[in-house]
Amino acid sequence: MYDLIVIGGGPAGLMAAGEAAAFLGGRGRVLLLEKMEKPARKLRITGKGRCNLTNDRPRTEFLDKVRQGREFLEPAFEAFDNRAAIGFVERELGVPLVHERGGRIFPASGRAWEVAEAFVAWASGKGVEIRCHAPAASLRIGGGRIRGVALASGERIESRAVVLTTGGVSYPATGSTGDGHEMAYEAGHRIVPLRPALVPLEVSVPAGLKGLALRNVELSLWVNGEVAERRFGELEFTAEGVAGGAIVLQVSRTAVDALADGRRVELSVDLKPALSAEKLRNRLGREVASLRGAASVKELLQRLLPAPLRGSIAQAAGLTLSKTVEGFGEEEAERLIAVLKAWRFGVLDYRPFTEAIVTAGGVDLREVDSRTMESRKVAGLYFAGELLDVDADTGGYNIQIALSTGFLAGRSSSHALRVSEAAAQP
Repeated sequence: MYDLIVIGGGPAGLMAAGEAAAFLGGRGRVLLLEKMEKPARKLRITGKGRCNLTNDRPRTEFLDKVRQGREFLEPAFEAFDNRAAIGFVERELGVPLVHERGGRIFPASGRAWEVAEAFVAWASGKGVEIRCHAPAASLRIGGGRIRGVALASGERIESRAVVLTTGGVSYPATGSTGDGHEMAYEAGHRIVPLRPALVPLEVSVPAGLKGLALRNVELSLWVNGEVAERRFGELEFTAEGVAGGAIVLQVSRTAVDALADGRRVELSVDLKPALSAEKLRNRLGREVASLRGAASVKELLQRLLPAPLRGSIAQAAGLTLSKTVEGFGEEEAERLIAVLKAWRFGVLDYRPFTEAIVTAGGVDLREVDSRTMESRKVAGLYFAGELLDVDADTGGYNIQIALSTGFLAGRSSSHALRVSEAAAQP
């Protein structure tokens, strides 16, 4: 018989289990069940193996980065915000942190596994019993209340409360395969359809651009002929016809939903966002004037674009690279300016969950009490992390969501246990 079982050993689960054990002060039994061979598998690879833990933006700016579930998240963020997370990791986990551009917070070592190991050690130190290779199969419910957990092995474990923190379905090799969504659904919860978020997009661009990274460009996402989002930053062609990079990931959630609805989706790249069309026109005039008449359009584009882009942009603008600049008149200049300021290509599809950083969708927020993370349908059942229908931009925001909701679920569940104990005493 356990007081609390936490299912899932990611950052939300470790935080929930450790906080609950700390709050109970050794007077309760807390069990963490992890299906993989060790906890925090996804945390160990996040941030390209460096672990972007959180972001130090002010509260309002931080919450503005939450794409879905901002209002729901506010109580959890109030209980354990990004400032609290930074202090916790440095003081409680003993992991020094560094601040990088965009407010992103990383371990000073640059090693994600160091954070994962410190989390596991902290939870164990608080008295959490951690069992690996222990996949949960179902929740045991009776009389509208949690009674325990049934494992895939057939073992049944009794518990007075359960926190479900099994993550989404992105990076399934780390153990995130939707088990928690099935358990929540069987417990009576509605699951908002799952979609990949922060995911590369397949685009119709010329071949040969793989590996090309464009920095300081402006990306516009067009849906059915109207601008839906604009982002400034880095764009990367990560594979044949596939767009990645931070700004593509940021608009991908809107793109995925639009594609799922059958709408027309396009990307438009401003390759020269620092120059207005007029300034770009003047620059082109100066560059053409400085070249000899026998110089080619290719030589002109060498002064404007990286080598891999020149052929694609020339083709999009209807220019012949071998043509001399003597024939480069006002009409050619306007066509080139139009492409440089709005190089457009269609979005064909989005990449699968195996390439998505996070999962959009999940347990319907209307069925969870945001003040405690407790289910409104099953007493003693709590949720935290990516399992919920909450997601945010890239930049450390999603791990913070896991930490905030995990903290509140752990604190709320252990507080409820202590209150029920006090009420049962004569």
